Amino acid sequence: MSVDREKQYMTQTETDIAFLLAEATDEVEIGIAPVQAVMRGGRRRRARRWAMAAATAVVVLGGSAGATLAFAGLPGEHRAPVAVKPTSPEARHVYEPQITELSRGVYHGKEWHVSVEVWGAPRDKAEAVRQRHAMSALGIEPAVDKPAELVGKISHFVTRANGGGRPQQLMFDSVGTPDRFTGTDLQSMATRFTPDGASSGQLVVGEVATTALEVTCRWKDGTSTVARVATGRTPGDPASAIRSAAGYPWAKWFVCVSPAGKTLKEADTTKWAGR
Repeated sequence: MSVDREKQYMTQTETDIAFLLAEATDEVEIGIAPVQAVMRGGRRRRARRWAMAAATAVVVLGGSAGATLAFAGLPGEHRAPVAVKPTSPEARHVYEPQITELSRGVYHGKEWHVSVEVWGAPRDKAEAVRQRHAMSALGIEPAVDKPAELVGKISHFVTRANGGGRPQQLMFDSVGTPDRFTGTDLQSMATRFTPDGASSGQLVVGEVATTALEVTCRWKDGTSTVARVATGRTPGDPASAIRSAAGYPWAKWFVCVSPAGKTLKEADTTKWAGR
């Protein structure tokens, strides 16, 4: 009787341990040097630490070379360690941005276009220095004073180019996590089609919530222009439109183009999903 009970107890214990191990494995987030994720998971599983300690060992090796997450497993089981390599700076668009064209048109015989550039966050000073050089090569300046201040920050630039010249930045920022716009949130600026001031206030560029369906730009003469959600860029697309930018899931961007000679009074989100 004693032996049978002990066998039954051991069988039940191994079953419990296997269950806990599987559950714990599901909770582990395998990513680039997931030290914090493992620590958070460890706090959630503190009540059953005795079972984890008896059943498995979790090893996290951090560093620039990547991370390895290994499980020892139950007696008699052998599992190969899973090696997770960090995403390369190139894949993260640290040195070359993702560019989305928002609008284009022709003013006084010269073509203009407005785009959004999104640069991935450097992970260390070396990446930041190289990113800063890449930005300078394109003629743009980030919203920081030193390259080291770009570490961990996503940078975006709204640019306007005219007549084949180098793009000029209009709106820009470098932050760890950009603000997520909601509801009628909107920020915009009125600018011009060309570097000179002849068309001042006739080109409006702004940022709105991802739920925005319609932005109305009202001009000082009482007329208005409506920008609606569009996808991609085709020759027949209207110049005034709302679009998503690659690499920037926190908000959408809009452009309003005025009729000739009219300047901006105000811009508002006038229709959005869930309204």
